[in-house]
Amino acid sequence: MGKVFSDLGVTADGFATGATGAGQTEQKPFGDIDESWLHGWMFETPDENKAEIDAIVDSGATIMGRNMFGPVRGEWDREWHGWWGPNPPYHNDVFVLTHFAHDPIEMEGGTTFHFVTDGIHSALEQARAAAGDRDISVAGGPSTVNAYLTAGLIDELRLHVTPYILGAGVRVFDGVPPQRFELASVRRTSLVTHMTYRPVGR
Repeated sequence: MGKVFSDLGVTADGFATGATGAGQTEQKPFGDIDESWLHGWMFETPDENKAEIDAIVDSGATIMGRNMFGPVRGEWDREWHGWWGPNPPYHNDVFVLTHFAHDPIEMEGGTTFHFVTDGIHSALEQARAAAGDRDISVAGGPSTVNAYLTAGLIDELRLHVTPYILGAGVRVFDGVPPQRFELASVRRTSLVTHMTYRPVGR
């Protein structure tokens, strides 16, 4: 059985996104904040960060929150296939946490979005069945990652820390109870510091 990992781009003050939904549109997945503050390293200096970029989507299944999937709130009242165009980068089964049922959406390149209405444990169980022996990515957003951290279900947390102060939004570890992690690795490039943490005692 593979491990459960998560990758989050975070500012130096720990924010992984702005206030949930603030200014978010179909054109602006991160709302009113400058996305480059979190992910500029992926697009401006990809050669420096190739190993980390490749590792983000190296999984057998993916879990994400509904807010990461799209800006639609409440009942599904329009067609929406995610932020990533016809060929999303996941190329596996993606389990989207939501309170509103939706039929699976099959995309190009092997990505299929499944919509899970009965919680994080059910989503993980379904992801394990889809992934087989491969790893599972809890892609985000930070509220979803925090829920899995709170439940003790993350085996490896990879934070990509950028040199910006956002000042507000949703932080990694918000609401997560005390627990101990070890710093497994750290690597600095020109725009980001990659830090990998693993829980102690599991």
